[in-house]
Amino acid sequence: MKTRQHGFTMIELIVVIVILGILAAVALPRFTNLQNDARIAKLNAARGAVLAASSMVHGASLVRGGVADAAACPGGGGTADNAAGAAGTVCTEAGLVATAFTYPASATALGAAVPGILGAAGLTSVMSPTLAQLNAEGYGAVVEATGEVTVSVIGGSGTAAVAGGQANATCSFTYAAPTAANTAPVVSGVTITGC
Repeated sequence: MKTRQHGFTMIELIVVIVILGILAAVALPRFTNLQNDARIAKLNAARGAVLAASSMVHGASLVRGGVADAAACPGGGGTADNAAGAAGTVCTEAGLVATAFTYPASATALGAAVPGILGAAGLTSVMSPTLAQLNAEGYGAVVEATGEVTVSVIGGSGTAAVAGGQANATCSFTYAAPTAANTAPVVSGVTITGC
């Protein structure tokens, strides 16, 4: 009696390899976009934190009605004047925040003694982050001459533009504090072409 061998034919193996090739060609681009999606999500989260911090500082300023605090801010930074004008300060749980017309100020410099929006937003565990501390968390920031702060996520196709932790304009958003009473800050939409 002859025994029959069991196995796959060459055609069956080729069909399986072709099917696996097609699946790999379809699935691979999805997995390579995960880093891009992560940078975009991080940028959107930072923008959300900036918007929330802006609203909370504005609310705290309005509640205090321009009356200076009697004691130093428990979070550090000094005593808040709660001024509603072009330059003021308000006490938050993390420390003193510089304000412009009751909203967080943009910033005069990174790592300033009294931070503006970057400190209020809590992008790092430090109240007044320096550029190096922002970079360690994956962010870049530039304080523009106009007073705007450009916040970016480091990495992506625009990495060369982030040399030294500078903002990557193609994966970023900007925050501009109000320049007059009864106006709100301007927070741009996110630019994601370089993420």
